[in-house]
Amino acid sequence: MQSHPSLYRDHFDRIPDSLVLLVFNKLADIQSLGRCSTVSKRFYALVPLVHDVLVKFDGVVSVDGDSDEALSLSSPKPRNVFAHLLRLLLFAFLRPFQSLQNINGGNKPLLPQLSRHSPARVLKNFTHVRNLRIELPAGDVGTEDGVFLKWTAEFGSTLQNCVILGGTRMERRPASANLEGSVEDNGSIPESFYTNGGLKLRVVWTISSLIAASTRHYLLRQIINDHPTLRSLVLTDADGQGTLIMGAEQLKEFREKPLAASLSSNRTQVPASNMKLRYAPYLELAEGMGMQGVTLVAIKPAGEGTGGGSSSRKEAEAFICGAFDGPFRAAVKALVKRRTYLLEMNGF
Repeated sequence: MQSHPSLYRDHFDRIPDSLVLLVFNKLADIQSLGRCSTVSKRFYALVPLVHDVLVKFDGVVSVDGDSDEALSLSSPKPRNVFAHLLRLLLFAFLRPFQSLQNINGGNKPLLPQLSRHSPARVLKNFTHVRNLRIELPAGDVGTEDGVFLKWTAEFGSTLQNCVILGGTRMERRPASANLEGSVEDNGSIPESFYTNGGLKLRVVWTISSLIAASTRHYLLRQIINDHPTLRSLVLTDADGQGTLIMGAEQLKEFREKPLAASLSSNRTQVPASNMKLRYAPYLELAEGMGMQGVTLVAIKPAGEGTGGGSSSRKEAEAFICGAFDGPFRAAVKALVKRRTYLLEMNGF
């Protein structure tokens, strides 16, 4: 008695490559894709063809391949936070690939180890990437306990838009609490804001956020140049503090126009900009949420959007209102209705 040949057939091979790639694109995570590439020769050939890739950093990252010198989120941040960011970007890609071997035989690694190569080198085999998302393990700007700070920046070859939202405290207000009269608010910034260090603190938040954003942008230049298929790129962090975004038009501009690097550090130069500042001593939001000392800063390079065109204003407003999610989006929508203060900032 003979067994039917179909019993020995691998029916998974009947699934077309396009469907397998659709699954891989939904998976996206580079560590998971690395594991999938070791399953079979077919997967090994298909993984580099994915369009969507997510690179997610772990909490502890080995530096230069030395396990004795590790960067841990539980330890204090180094004095030079941007050197810390550079180290993360250079070496955190190592973990998913450091033990993978070429399934076609031999000891040739599937992807090069980062102890000797840059992250751009690791991503080089992904030749069809369209949407790339990179997530750092923590935000770059240190804040005091209770303070919340979030920023979203849009870059081309340089800064195009940036929105910064910060506050001294975010809390859930008890249903029985009555804050009426406890905070004076006539729609204007109170005099105490200038005298008690409130304005100085907001300036520090703004400058620190811009430095963090321009540093992230500078570190992406090799990846962008090596992947002409990229249509969108997002660099964020697990804390949700800062997000750098680049769409198809911004990526095209980045490739066509030279990047202006800062002379003092490894980051993109921030151009002279106009800022619109809005402030509320207290915001009461839905579901009992409350924010104290809330500040919204919208930044745009000087000379851009000054023509007063309705389309440019609508685009700027849409960017500001869509920069954050959840209660932070509600806070932005409340703040944009308040009095606006215009400020100017020199490039740095």
